[in-house]
Amino acid sequence: MRIDIATLFPEMMESILSESIVGRARKKGAIEIFCHQIRDYTLDKHRRVDDIPYGGGKGMVMQADPINNCYNAVCEQIGCKPHTIYMTPKGNVFDQQKAVRLSQMENILLICGHYEGVDQRILDKIVDEEISIGDYVLTGGELPAAVVTDAVARMCTGVLSSPECYEDESHYSGLLEYPQYTRPEIWEGEAVPPVLLTGHHKNIAQWRLEQSLRITGERRPDMLEKYLEQHNSK
Repeated sequence: MRIDIATLFPEMMESILSESIVGRARKKGAIEIFCHQIRDYTLDKHRRVDDIPYGGGKGMVMQADPINNCYNAVCEQIGCKPHTIYMTPKGNVFDQQKAVRLSQMENILLICGHYEGVDQRILDKIVDEEISIGDYVLTGGELPAAVVTDAVARMCTGVLSSPECYEDESHYSGLLEYPQYTRPEIWEGEAVPPVLLTGHHKNIAQWRLEQSLRITGERRPDMLEKYLEQHNSK
């Protein structure tokens, strides 16, 4: 899989995406991630990529041409149109199901807005979907793009050791994850639940399911209701 990111701060993105699991996956070739400096695609001699908004208002709006030129360059590099996403608080909220869907694509381009946003005409022309990571506003699309990239990349073949590493986590199955424990067996008077020490895989799986149901019901009753509806209808 290849993920391209169009941004005004490629160094910031590289510093995040060159570390930990994603960074190691990039080094071994399990996933390709390229960060593009939008300013490199402007024809303005001062490398400006924004201008004042028509109709007035505070702030600046990113212009269509530099983003379009960056987009065309990515299309030429990969030989096709990538699934193009604009990171914006106005988008549909990102969740695990979206991450799974995106992880099954070959090419994704994430566009990071800044200032007061991006000229609507470029969004209408090239963007396939708009995504938000929550109901709040950040100074730019870089952190949301990093979140999406991390969530998607970790499900690509070869990034984690096996699919179980992400299939057995919160949200993937529709439930929140069960509690996890490690050594020592007793810490400050608190012991690990005895069932986890038995080696009885069926009983352990049942305990984990019960814990996931309990935690999801306590913290996200909306998720539990949806989960039960889906499973009762089968």
